[in-house]
Amino acid sequence: MSQPRKRRVFPFTAIVGQEEMKLALLLNVIDPRIGGVMIMGDRGTGKSTTIRALADLLPEIDVVAGDPYNSSPEDPDLQSTEVRQRADQGENLPVEQRQVPMVDLPLGATEDRLCGTIDIEKALSEGVRAFEPGLLAKANRGLLYVDEVNLLDDHLVDVLLDSAASGWNTVEREGISVRHPARFVLIGSGNPEEGELRPQLLDRFGMSVEVRTVRDPELRVQVVDQRTSFDADPDSFNDAIQAGQDALQALVVEAQQRLPQVAIDDDLRIRISAVCGELDVDGLRGDIVTNRAARALAAFEGRTEVADDDVARVVACCLRHRLRKDPLEQIDSGDRVVKVFCKVFERPLPTGEADRRAFELALVG
Repeated sequence: MSQPRKRRVFPFTAIVGQEEMKLALLLNVIDPRIGGVMIMGDRGTGKSTTIRALADLLPEIDVVAGDPYNSSPEDPDLQSTEVRQRADQGENLPVEQRQVPMVDLPLGATEDRLCGTIDIEKALSEGVRAFEPGLLAKANRGLLYVDEVNLLDDHLVDVLLDSAASGWNTVEREGISVRHPARFVLIGSGNPEEGELRPQLLDRFGMSVEVRTVRDPELRVQVVDQRTSFDADPDSFNDAIQAGQDALQALVVEAQQRLPQVAIDDDLRIRISAVCGELDVDGLRGDIVTNRAARALAAFEGRTEVADDDVARVVACCLRHRLRKDPLEQIDSGDRVVKVFCKVFERPLPTGEADRRAFELALVG
């Protein structure tokens, strides 16, 4: 029996097209250590709608009742200092279920709004750590979405990326320090026409996907019809496709449980690193993310062994945003990745549409 939803959100399984974006988001939910998704593309292509739909699709999580950090009742790494102290003292922690948090970071946000603030006066006068949690606290164990990340202040971006990488947020002021867990799937989006992203920023996102406006007239009509039906009667629309939502949710949960059993053999890992080396990718993030994304894809599709085809499907999304840009080069960065992959894996270059599908990140079936 499915739980009634608190938010009226356009359902994930009803979103037409944008397969690469949808599967990249699901893989990051299956393994948040992939490092998030950077979504680049035109305005009005459903980026925000898809991310809200993803949060609504996911099953509710167990949290310690009344805790502002969505602390886990069992996992110490996902607990605030206060909750951990209570657990260490043997207290029976009250548990409640909450929907997976989805936090929108507005462009005008300040560092205090993002990280939280310490009330110095209260701390000095009452001798307590008076901390007002920020958006990073609210996003713990959920999704943090930054629209138009290329327009966000560089300092805020650095704070955000440091928290995403470490899983913790630390606020220090006047000798008082507060630290809390901040584990979230970081999702950024932007329009290339509104400004380029720094290579250092791009590299910190695990995967990069491109979304384009649907050109096919029939698909465009289908998108308009779906949205019109939803706006007219959201409850009936959701009821009609609830079975599909439940089935996809079950697949994601099973994939999360299967992931620790998924193996990737040494030869495959060596060839992934050979692709990264041949492409002159700086650092080792490309190698690590490609391994993790391939394992998450195998887990999602019900397998415990990573195959060459899994790597083929994720490799462009994991590496194309890490390549050094040559302004004189006409070839698309995704095509460059595929070309080198074919060379290292001794495959023929794709020629037709059917061949290219082997290198596309898309839901199967």
